[in-house]
Amino acid sequence: MDPATFDRERHVAFLEMMLERLPEEYESQEINRLTIAYFVISGLAVLDALDRVNKDQLVRWVLSFQEHPKSDADLKNGQFYGFGGSAPPNTLVDGERVSGNNCSHLASTYCALAILKIVGYSFSNCCIEPILVSMRELQLPDGSFMPIHTGAEADLRFLYCAAAICFMLNNWTGMDKTKAKEYILKCQSYDGGFGLVPGAESHGGATYCAVSALHLMGYLETAIISKFSQRCVIDVPLLVEWSLQRQSVDGGFQGRANKPSDTCYAFWVGGVLKLLGGYHFCNKEALRSFLLSCQSKFGGFKKFPDITYPDLYHSFYGFSALSLLEEPGLRPLQVELGIPLLVAAGI
Repeated sequence: MDPATFDRERHVAFLEMMLERLPEEYESQEINRLTIAYFVISGLAVLDALDRVNKDQLVRWVLSFQEHPKSDADLKNGQFYGFGGSAPPNTLVDGERVSGNNCSHLASTYCALAILKIVGYSFSNCCIEPILVSMRELQLPDGSFMPIHTGAEADLRFLYCAAAICFMLNNWTGMDKTKAKEYILKCQSYDGGFGLVPGAESHGGATYCAVSALHLMGYLETAIISKFSQRCVIDVPLLVEWSLQRQSVDGGFQGRANKPSDTCYAFWVGGVLKLLGGYHFCNKEALRSFLLSCQSKFGGFKKFPDITYPDLYHSFYGFSALSLLEEPGLRPLQVELGIPLLVAAGI
């Protein structure tokens, strides 16, 4: 494989193979089946290869993961009625009974709705009220979100998922936006980046979640304007500086200071710079060179250049990072939502 060439067809073939049959190494990820599917379907969409997917079959499969209350009274029981990571117990999909043993999760619900949106499914056909009503119960008094109804941590990842869910459903009754914004602002660190929780070390993924959630909620432009009018909301110049400092000498992006470059952060941190209007300041040529060095001969992308095998997570974010770089043959992204722009717009 030419290290200076993006081998699109090899990557499409890699994802098609994953669509049909996952390697046995993924067997332990049964609880994350929807998330894995999200990486495959979104990757094919970025590669402009959704014609390889049976969309009707995919929609039926995704909808089978949604949990439904038995009555309106159940919406008051604290349970979250979204999508689980694997199918609920004794579910029929295309005439076959599948088993599962998990509860609805914010990340799985985000992945399910993103897949449905990518393939052009109309949410008017989906039972969305239970999702939004029960999701609001996951928001804590400080504005953060738990991903499930009990026994879980709360941080910016799940607040972002909640914001993305409301945005995709075009209905913000599922969260208190003001409290969510206040929590995000508390997570900005002294160096400009955002930690997963207030007081935590700045991290590329957490920073993406913070900036994208503010954008989805309609607060990002206000935050930027307020900074320059001396009504500080977030420190944008310091945030841009922190983000640019994450590009290493090898051209890649690191998630935290003093860490090696990693394929996925070319999207997480690159996306932040894109949303803030500072992407043109990074060294794009060096970044592309780093990304292509992580391209696998099997198709897909690796986390680091010097490991052997690709994985779906880093493959999708490798494609997404190259899309930010406007690599020919790739769809542009709706960066704050994490899916291809033209697909999201129904084009």
